[in-house]
Amino acid sequence: MKLTIILSTKHAETNWNALRLANLALTKGDTVTIFLTGEGVEYENGSSSQFNIREQVEKFLQSKKSKIIACGTCMSIRKQGITQECPAGGIEDLYSLVVKSDKILTF
Repeated sequence: MKLTIILSTKHAETNWNALRLANLALTKGDTVTIFLTGEGVEYENGSSSQFNIREQVEKFLQSKKSKIIACGTCMSIRKQGITQECPAGGIEDLYSLVVKSDKILTF
């Protein structure tokens, strides 16, 4: 299955759970793309000992079936630089994911 997860919040517990689900889907053999939009591009800032988002992201990015794309415009608004955990893309990428995905979940 091709799964797209759209993160549009910087709420730590929500994003931690979304990433846990993404990692579970990878273990089931799915291809998973996470698209970050709005304040979702700030998702890593909420990492803590209780909600270790960074650990989940590192695990996620180890798979060849995983990908993260961030809205470049949303990053620009927040003056946020491009990283491996938050690579810039655009609305065209989101549209492509919507068209090609079997399932789309939003958080």
